[in-house]
Amino acid sequence: MLEQILLAAISAGLVATLVTVLIERYGGLVGGVIGTVPTTIIPAVIGMSLAQENADLMASLSVVPLGMLANAIFLSVWIYFPEMIPNLSSSKGLVATIIVSLLIWSLVGTSAILAVDEARNSLSAQEIAIAGVALTAVLGLSLGWKPRATPPGTKKVSKSMLITRGLMAATAIGISVWIANLGYSLVAGLASVFPAIFLTSMVALWISQEASVPRGAAAPMLLGGGSVGVYALLAMTTLDEFGLYTGSLVAWVVSVSCWSLPAYGYLRWRRSIVSEN
Repeated sequence: MLEQILLAAISAGLVATLVTVLIERYGGLVGGVIGTVPTTIIPAVIGMSLAQENADLMASLSVVPLGMLANAIFLSVWIYFPEMIPNLSSSKGLVATIIVSLLIWSLVGTSAILAVDEARNSLSAQEIAIAGVALTAVLGLSLGWKPRATPPGTKKVSKSMLITRGLMAATAIGISVWIANLGYSLVAGLASVFPAIFLTSMVALWISQEASVPRGAAAPMLLGGGSVGVYALLAMTTLDEFGLYTGSLVAWVVSVSCWSLPAYGYLRWRRSIVSEN
């Protein structure tokens, strides 16, 4: 069990630092969408599949798209809540936004687990996952319709923040695999998409740049992150059809091709329309 947890956690920690660097270098549109392709979910799913029977794995995967919906709502807080507290200093505004966004994520995530636990009496795991993907798509497309400016950063994110980001992501994924080993499949699925990457990206960019950079990146990250839910939905089939590792690769390629790249094109199109008006 320890080997499964460590492998998943270390892999997740290594890939987790890329999004902040991408946003810093290329701006929120490219970094937000391309930087949120399925990454940490892959070692999480592999770890959970090694720790659970197939039925429990399907239950875990069914929660992932709704977990990404919770993450989408989490990111929407970073878009709109700072506008509600204009009189707070930057540091106090950051703390307030962190608290509110995590509180809302916890409420939505708990509701998602309860909803899935009830729904799986009448719906299949795939049907539950499809519902989560659809809801995330609606929210992401809506918020991307009038995109905000997505400027690149003008300062480098500190190495300590990048390390913190990797450690938080590694911890979240490690915990999800550990929970899966304990037999709590629904909780494990939600834990696998805890917004460690989103949170540390927002905090790192807010501290090192200014509030406009993370707020501009939030909508692209929100829509781009939906690819994780698509990956989980596809993995329900591809892992059985092609095996654990090849199936993971197939799910990744299809989710990026059918979600991440179209999301990038959609946001570029909307940004060009808005900039012309």
